[in-house]
Amino acid sequence: MMNQLTSVVAERVVGRSPTRMAWERIKKDRTAKVSGGIILFFILLAILAPIFTWLTHTTPDAFHTDALNQEFGTQPLGRLGGVSGTHWFGVEPRTGRDIFLRFVFGARTSLIIALSSTALATILGVVIGLVSGFFGGKTDLVLSRTMEIVLSFPSILFALAVMPVLESVFQGWGLPQGNGTRITVMIIILAMFGWPYIGRIVRGQVISLREREFIEAARALGASRMHLIFREILPNLWAPILVTVALNIPTYITAEAALTFLGAGVIDPTSDWGAMLLASVPFYSVDPMFTFIPGFALFVLVLSFSLFGDSIRDALDPRSSR
Repeated sequence: MMNQLTSVVAERVVGRSPTRMAWERIKKDRTAKVSGGIILFFILLAILAPIFTWLTHTTPDAFHTDALNQEFGTQPLGRLGGVSGTHWFGVEPRTGRDIFLRFVFGARTSLIIALSSTALATILGVVIGLVSGFFGGKTDLVLSRTMEIVLSFPSILFALAVMPVLESVFQGWGLPQGNGTRITVMIIILAMFGWPYIGRIVRGQVISLREREFIEAARALGASRMHLIFREILPNLWAPILVTVALNIPTYITAEAALTFLGAGVIDPTSDWGAMLLASVPFYSVDPMFTFIPGFALFVLVLSFSLFGDSIRDALDPRSSR
């Protein structure tokens, strides 16, 4: 009887990995569900942006002067900035461009820049943090001081000063003038100022891991330094890296919108939320919807990424509190 009871209990006890336990916590977290759903909605909106040009039979750059008040010349016809069955979010004052299409294509531009910058900064930060923390000594001293120097710069002001210089350099190398080069420069600059944050986190974790027993055992078996770094230490760092990435994305979204708003980002007519905010400033009193739509979208998306990052952190470390 005792043996049968023991076997039944053994069958019911199923081991769970830390990844599975974290996933189960995220599924039970209402904040994670709501914020994750909002993020997924914006990503799908950006991916499906070309479909909306087919549904509305127009493009984000097309002028619709018939939707403007001909008497005044700049104000949209109707209420809420010209909202109608043809123009779901209304039209831009002065140009008559469809705000909804510019909104969805702007989401694509903003997310591409933010996610690309995050990916580049993460790769640089992880590699440099691994090397700095593992090798120590003079290598750690040089890389640590480099991180501190980069972090000491006022990133937005320095980006405003550096962007024209890098853009001219890239154009001298043969890249075409326009948004292709400017977006590339924005991604590089945002990543250049972002990698030290994740680099310092990774460095600290590596210093605590490099003297652990499993590293000493692998070293005693003749494992190379590259094997120790990328096969033994790196797999144990995915949790802090994932949390840092989730919390860095909203920072890049905000920084990209700020650079565009200040005139150093995406150039018209390419759609971008920061460019929409910049174009809406002269009309905020006569057409508040033009300002509200990109501003509210930025607020919701940044807040969702921040809350989702907090939820991931809490799931991976239940002892932490939001």
